[in-house]
Amino acid sequence: MYDWSTDTTRLIKDKDAWEKWKLEQMINFGLNGKKLSKLKLKKYWDELDIDPDKRNYLKFLLWEDPNY
Repeated sequence: MYDWSTDTTRLIKDKDAWEKWKLEQMINFGLNGKKLSKLKLKKYWDELDIDPDKRNYLKFLLWEDPNY
């Protein structure tokens, strides 16, 4: 991950906090060759602190009608 100011040893003990942090890092700073989990994204959607433009694009991909 790219955020070296975060104490991941403490964060990893809380599964939900770890998953949210990991998703935020991947979305805001790059996937680094990995894929996002659609299920986890939907689960934590309201709690993620991500760039507004990226949020709008992901929202379109996750919930909009693909036949639009």
